[in-house]
Amino acid sequence: MEFESKVLSKIILEKLYESGKTIATAESCTSGKIGEVITSTPGASAYYKGGTICYSNFAKTKVLGIDAGLIEEKNAVSEEVAREMVKGIIDLMEADYAIATTGFAGPGADPGFKVGTIWIAYGSKNDIRTLLIEEDEGREENLRNATFRALQLFVEYLREIYPDPTDFDTIPKPGTIQESE
Repeated sequence: MEFESKVLSKIILEKLYESGKTIATAESCTSGKIGEVITSTPGASAYYKGGTICYSNFAKTKVLGIDAGLIEEKNAVSEEVAREMVKGIIDLMEADYAIATTGFAGPGADPGFKVGTIWIAYGSKNDIRTLLIEEDEGREENLRNATFRALQLFVEYLREIYPDPTDFDTIPKPGTIQESE
C-alpha cells in the first residue's frame, strides 16, 4: 500500500472518529481496495461499518438494491449507478457516509466505453458527489489511481464538513510523499 494512501486513511480515521460518524464502501472495479486502505489504520472498527464487492450486475441489484432497469438503461458504469451504490451501501450498513466505484479498469470495456472509464461516488445519502476518470494507464495503475482518488475526494469532503484550522492545506497527491526508511 502506498504511503499517500496510509496518510489519507489516517485523516479519515481522525475525522470520523472525532465526529462519531461511520462509513461503508461499495466497490466494483476496485474490488475492496478502498476498504483495505481504510482498515489499514488501527481503530478503523470504530467507524468502518464494512463493505461489499459488487462486481457483477447481479450483486449490484441483489445486495445494493439497484434497479436492474437503471443498469440496463444507463450501464453499470455510469454516474447514476455509482450514486445508487452509495445509497444502497448506506442503507445496507446503516452508515453515515459511503464511497463507491464502478468502472472498466481494463483490459476490456463495453461497446461505447473506453478502458479506464471509472465513476467514483462518495458522500452521504443526501449529498452524493461524483467524479469521472477517463484515463487508461493499464489495469493495475487504473485501479491504484481510482482507489487513491476516491480516498482523496472523501478526505476533501470530510474537511469541508468538519473544518479544522489545524489541518494542512494540502492533501497528498500520488508520488508526492517519500516514505523514509
